[in-house]
Amino acid sequence: MKLGEEKILVLDIDGTLTNSQKEITENTKQGIKNIMERGHIVMLASGRPTPGMKRYAEELELEKYGGYLLSFNGGKIINCKTGEIVFQKTLPNHILPRLYKFAVAHDCGLVTYLGDSVILGTRSDEYVELEARINGMPIRQVENMIDFVDFDMNKCLMTAPVDKAPELEKQLQEMFGDIASIYRSEPFFIEIMPKGVDKAASLDRMLCTVGLKRENAICCGDGFNDMTMIQYAGVGVAMENAQEKVKEAADYITKSNDEDGIVVVIDKFILNQN
Repeated sequence: MKLGEEKILVLDIDGTLTNSQKEITENTKQGIKNIMERGHIVMLASGRPTPGMKRYAEELELEKYGGYLLSFNGGKIINCKTGEIVFQKTLPNHILPRLYKFAVAHDCGLVTYLGDSVILGTRSDEYVELEARINGMPIRQVENMIDFVDFDMNKCLMTAPVDKAPELEKQLQEMFGDIASIYRSEPFFIEIMPKGVDKAASLDRMLCTVGLKRENAICCGDGFNDMTMIQYAGVGVAMENAQEKVKEAADYITKSNDEDGIVVVIDKFILNQN
C-alpha cells in the first residue's frame, strides 16, 4: 500500500455494523477483516459504553489488527491492540443534581455507567431496560444517585417516550448547553455528553495521533448521533435504514444494515470495485 492510500473505516454499531438481530453477518465480518489484513484501520464508533462494544471488537479481532473503539459517543477512545486510552473527556459532576431533578420532574429514566454496570438513579422503563439489554450490562439501581456517583462520568443517558423526547431534548439543551453536549442518539435516548464531545470531534483528535487526515476517513451510520462524523468524513455514508436527516447529511447512501450495506461501502470506496 502506498503512503496516503490507507483508509480508516468508522462504523456505528446499532443499525449500521449489526443487522436487526444485533449481529454482524458473516459477509460483513469477512469484508471488514479483509481490509484490515490489507493495512486499513477499522474503528467502531458508538454511543454505547465501552463494555457494551466488547463483543463486536472480539468478533472482528480488533486487538489483533490494531483497531479502535470510540465509545460514549466520543467520550472515550481506546486502542484495542495496546489497551491505551487515546482520548477521554468526562462530564462535570456538578451537573448531576440538576439532571436528576429534571428527570424526576418529567418522569424520565436517568442512567450513567460504572465498570460493567448501568447505574440507574430513577425508576426503570422500557428504554432503560433496552439500553442494558443491548449492551449486555446489568442494571444497578441505587437509592441516592447523587451521593453514589463519586466517579468521573463519561456520559449520562436520559430516556423518554418518542413523543416527549424532542421537547425534553430542547429544554435540556437550553439548561445545560453551556457545559454539556446534548442530542438524541435514538428517538427515545437523550445523550448528555461533555461539552464539545461528539463522534466527529473525538475522531479528529484520534486521526492526529495516527497520522491520518479526515480525507482518509469513511464514516458510516444511521442515527442522529452519527451526523457529525458523516459530515466530517472524507466520505460520509448513511445506511438505507438511516433517519432521513442523516441521509440528507451523507455523501452516499448504501444498502440497509440487513443487506450488508457495509460490504457495499468497502467494495466501492476501499477496494474500488464499483
